[in-house]
Amino acid sequence: MTQIGIGIVGGGYMGKAHAVAMSAVGATFGTKLRPRLEMVCASSPENAERYRLKYGFARGTADWQALVSDPGVEAIVIASPQETHRAMAEAALALGKPVFCEKPLGASLEDSAAMVAAAEAAGVVNMVGFNYIRTPASQFARQLIAAGEIGEITWFRGEHTEDFLADPQASASWRTTGMANGTMGDLAPHMVNGALALMGPIAKVIGVYETVHKTRPGGEVTNDDHAQLMCRFENGAMGQMYFSRISTGRKMGYAYEISGTKGAIRFDQEDQNTLWLYRMEGPEAIRGFTRILTGPEHPDYEAFCQGAGHGTGYQDQIIIQAKDFLQAIEVGQAKWPAFRDGHEVNRVIAAALASADAGIWKDIKDF
Repeated sequence: MTQIGIGIVGGGYMGKAHAVAMSAVGATFGTKLRPRLEMVCASSPENAERYRLKYGFARGTADWQALVSDPGVEAIVIASPQETHRAMAEAALALGKPVFCEKPLGASLEDSAAMVAAAEAAGVVNMVGFNYIRTPASQFARQLIAAGEIGEITWFRGEHTEDFLADPQASASWRTTGMANGTMGDLAPHMVNGALALMGPIAKVIGVYETVHKTRPGGEVTNDDHAQLMCRFENGAMGQMYFSRISTGRKMGYAYEISGTKGAIRFDQEDQNTLWLYRMEGPEAIRGFTRILTGPEHPDYEAFCQGAGHGTGYQDQIIIQAKDFLQAIEVGQAKWPAFRDGHEVNRVIAAALASADAGIWKDIKDF
């Protein structure tokens, strides 16, 4: 076992998740690289000290450049607002330090393209934080599709729906300002990434987005509440996706349905340990979707529990990410999803937004 010093920029919601994951990943997966929580960066010295004590870091700072350049920090996790991602990643990559960056990769298509170029020029391990597709159930769905278990894929429907802003009296905040923080910038990337992982590249899209609650207590809303798109995948399959932060009653609606010539798959993140599989075989009278409860036979499950049906949770997705990142560093080669995969998501989002503004289909190759 070899220790590796981890620096995390951001100590809030995702910063805590990554700190916990780095503390647990070695015992969970037996990784050869064992993270050492070296430094955390926050918006003020007071917050940095608070996070240092709370999560168990050796040091804290309010200067991200100090964290990136510190010799004790050997790998960087960026869990700060997307407007900061590019500068931090470029600085770390220039020093040859592996970078894990939360989604979306950049605040703009230009930013994410620059980050890909920097990562590939440096030849340094890089990864983007798309955690939901890493559940054992969704990893198994990818295996089933790749093995041809449901035949030739003909149709995909995906959604990422939540209701944290369903109440029109919820106050305006950073989430309601700027397109990068809206539904297409914040929620849509997860399901677009899921669609690319399950179905392959998208050829073209047509989209629409809308701000339902244009003002809220405290200010004007300058980004989108919900959006939808239709798409054509390069494999010829049709698809549609819906994204919302005002979907009343939905708490974690990362869900998809996939139809093929031999069967179908359904999944809903609100029941993340279940995958529904339909096989078009046997007498019609007994056909139907089979509920598959994840267990030790499914990807990355056994490291958490030896009992089928006992289940994994949100934090476990982040631990799986940490394992993948550490293994990539160990072998010196990026693992999916790398920065280039994150940029592909940004291309689809950019095409969908441009399509909505123009009212016409847009080819992904033009972005």
